[in-house]
Amino acid sequence: MASHPPGSCCYKGVRHEGTPQGKISKLGDFEVYTVGEPSEYGVLIITDVIGHKFNNVQLIADQFAANGYFVMMPDLFDGNPITLNRPEGFDIMKWLGGEYHPNKRAHDPPHVDPIIDSCIIELRQKHGIKKLGAVGYCFGGKYVVRHLLPDSGKFDAGYTAHPSFVEEAELKDMRGPLSIAAAETDTIFPTEKRHQTEEILKESKLRYQINLYSGVEHGFAVRGDPEKREVQYAKEAAFLQAVQWFDEFLKGESLRRSK
Repeated sequence: MASHPPGSCCYKGVRHEGTPQGKISKLGDFEVYTVGEPSEYGVLIITDVIGHKFNNVQLIADQFAANGYFVMMPDLFDGNPITLNRPEGFDIMKWLGGEYHPNKRAHDPPHVDPIIDSCIIELRQKHGIKKLGAVGYCFGGKYVVRHLLPDSGKFDAGYTAHPSFVEEAELKDMRGPLSIAAAETDTIFPTEKRHQTEEILKESKLRYQINLYSGVEHGFAVRGDPEKREVQYAKEAAFLQAVQWFDEFLKGESLRRSK
């Protein structure tokens, strides 16, 4: 694997203050959070295991919208996300397998991929998105890589922070530009997995970027403690990394024409 499976660090952190500006609605049989003005440029946020109603990630979605992107963020878990700072003893692997879901619905590709596909179709056909980026935090990183296939009408560019559960084959099959924000201390995406990922990306000849942030741990880009200056700096810088990446690979041609 290019990163390890999720662990307890994937749902621990600090809730951030602020009032989200988007709205929750239904797309088929699942909820989506949407925010932003109509645009030909869009971003689909594929969340960590805490899900689309988490205040922190809604505030991040709002910031992408403030940078000129129409943003959609789906409920990947059929109303069964993991709550922030779940007490010790919770088994995330059992959760992934559906053991904690009332209908035993697993949180795996056969259940998540159709949600991603439905969102892509909605964004491109209903909202007129011509260039679509994918943002994946932790759990979501796997699905950015799986669907980063521009020639198939899926994502045109991808960004992930502290990814988990990405398989080598998925990374090798990817066909679009990918930017990664990595934490210095991360048992899910540790040094050896990061270096392995670098080698696979180098061999792919695709455009890629990997930024390593010191003084932070897995989850910093969404759940980091803003009272710690090094964490807040890394969180802000990782967000700007994503915006700059999408400005280049989604808006780049039009931006160059306007100069």
